[in-house]
Amino acid sequence: MSDLKSNDLFDLAGKVAVVTGGAGLLGQVFCQALATAGANVAIVDLDKKKAAAAAAKINKAAKQKVLAVECDIASPDSVSSMVKEVVNQLGRIDILINNAASKGSNLDQFFAPFENYSLQTWREVMAVNIDGQFLVAQSVGNQMKTQGGGSIIQVASIYGVVAPDQRIYKGSEYNGRAINTPAVYSVSKAAVLGLTSYLSTYWADSKIRVNTLTPGGIASGQNSEFNNKYSNRVPLGRMGEASELTGALIYLASDASSYVTGQNIIVDGGLSAW
Repeated sequence: MSDLKSNDLFDLAGKVAVVTGGAGLLGQVFCQALATAGANVAIVDLDKKKAAAAAAKINKAAKQKVLAVECDIASPDSVSSMVKEVVNQLGRIDILINNAASKGSNLDQFFAPFENYSLQTWREVMAVNIDGQFLVAQSVGNQMKTQGGGSIIQVASIYGVVAPDQRIYKGSEYNGRAINTPAVYSVSKAAVLGLTSYLSTYWADSKIRVNTLTPGGIASGQNSEFNNKYSNRVPLGRMGEASELTGALIYLASDASSYVTGQNIIVDGGLSAW
């Protein structure tokens, strides 16, 4: 196979990609990577202003389109309206990055100890992290069926695969706040893996591929205490950068992975190997 043909496998020119949580830390990096690969991109986020700002920052070719769409993925009506708007504006949906996640409305409650964790907070987080993924996959999947196929990439977390090491959290902070990984986060991300497995076989005859992208720890404002402790748990000896997820993302979105479905691509510096 020539170099040109190899490169063509990763070309997304003419494709339409939807990224939920598109104005967030990972979402913005994903949107830029998809645009760089040639896709038209719908940046879907609860915050329309942030989505529009993210769209304005994307470097794209002259004929490419980048659309900012407001959506509450925990609302069936909002999700349905989002899909209709994307199809009306961009014509179709070929790629879904099911990425949006939430820590709920109260960070103190989100980081509370398991022994007195609030059921209300649990349900609030689950409503986005797994119910929202279900609703978006359901609506976009229906659209993809009418088109004859597509690629769905569901974003999970390393803590949906392995348990967090509780020892690393003493003295650890994120933007000045003491942090941990609560059970609701791990459980919601583990559920993403189950949803991926199910949908990959359910929609296989509709030519819809469904895979999971699982990031390890990404450097994004943690203090040096956390960074050092986490890095010591990783074979490659450091935290990851958001940009290091984009190779796997484009692979799963493109024809390069045309025979890949039901898989979990883990990008974690080797953490899960130990």
